[in-house]
Amino acid sequence: MRRRNNIFKGVDWILIIFYLILVFFGWITIYSATYVEGQAFVFNLNSNYGRQLFFILLSLVLILVVLAIDRRFYETYSGVFYLISMLSLLGLFVFGKNINGATSWYSLGSFSLQPSEFAKAATCLALANFLNERGRDLKKLSTQLKSFAIILVPAVLITLQPDPGSALVYGALVFVFYVFGLPLFYLIIGFLAVTLFLVTLYFGYGVSLLITFGLFTLFFVVLFYYNKVYFRHNWIVVVSIYLFSALFIFSVDYVYNSVFEQRHRDRFDIVMGKKKDDQGIGYNTNQSMITIASGGITGKGFLQGDRTQGDFVPEQETDYIFSAVGEEWGFLGSALVVMVFVLFLLRLIYVAERQKSRFSKVYAYSVLLIFFFHFTINIGMVIGLLPTIGIPLPFFSYGGSSLWGFTLLLFILVRLDADRIYEW
Repeated sequence: MRRRNNIFKGVDWILIIFYLILVFFGWITIYSATYVEGQAFVFNLNSNYGRQLFFILLSLVLILVVLAIDRRFYETYSGVFYLISMLSLLGLFVFGKNINGATSWYSLGSFSLQPSEFAKAATCLALANFLNERGRDLKKLSTQLKSFAIILVPAVLITLQPDPGSALVYGALVFVFYVFGLPLFYLIIGFLAVTLFLVTLYFGYGVSLLITFGLFTLFFVVLFYYNKVYFRHNWIVVVSIYLFSALFIFSVDYVYNSVFEQRHRDRFDIVMGKKKDDQGIGYNTNQSMITIASGGITGKGFLQGDRTQGDFVPEQETDYIFSAVGEEWGFLGSALVVMVFVLFLLRLIYVAERQKSRFSKVYAYSVLLIFFFHFTINIGMVIGLLPTIGIPLPFFSYGGSSLWGFTLLLFILVRLDADRIYEW
């Protein structure tokens, strides 16, 4: 493997600057959310902000290691990384530590490690390596099945912990397939399935059947009017769509009541307005929304958020960290954080598009979609637009596993991008 005298040669400094900005403001927010008067020493490892600073320092070491390794190493051993990650997820069922009802952690003394955070990078590498192989065409059914299997395995293992929120992140990788040739038909089917699911939950299967069959009938009438020959030769397809739609609608009730846990059903009911439970399952989200609203336009100032300092929002330093931003820095500060994230995502798009090898491009788009999913879902969850599914805000939420997982994910891309001039 080719050695480099300067590990920073060719790196995208704009991405690195965004990373440093987000990590810095993330730590400042964690400091504020967990600050205890009289214990302000920043290296206090008995505090969350002290431990997070320790995690940040270790992440800088991780960055140097990732950048020092030859880019071909990540492609050559992507299958090994994937296998190790899947084994680490399986090992949780034997050696894992249960926290908040999920066996998602390995206990390492006073610290815990969550392997699902590292499995994201391993899955992205494995997917990139698979789609990079000659003859891999996403228009072929065999390639489609194998590609879906790569992301389905970690998603299933994480769901069984149970941690369905983290498992949903892997669903974002499906959109990578459309960038590289998967027929749009699958996206339409997926969109219709989600829409039918939500409509059925909200209105019931009777109304859902009427709405669905009414819209499909209108569509098929228009199709028949403009292309009678196609319609006559494909009437079996039309009938099948009606039948599968009906079966899907009737299956929603079973899935919702038998597969979903009660806490998941409650969160969906709250978001859809079917239930109001500000003191129960909806307490965290309700307190988060009140805390953000209390910040007004300009916020109350650093360490001046009475709701943040008063611990009104449970788990504020992790899943609900953005509520601390809203209270102390107000609408303007929240908008600034959102803008930095958006610029960061736009830079990822630019970096993804300029990759010359298929391996690097697949990996880059995978990274982009994972960051986009985390950012969108977490913010939507904190302001009450989406159900609470418990996923962190990148570089802001407290936790070493989360920070190191996102750092690894990003800087492998930075490393691949640095040598793009050698890719053919």
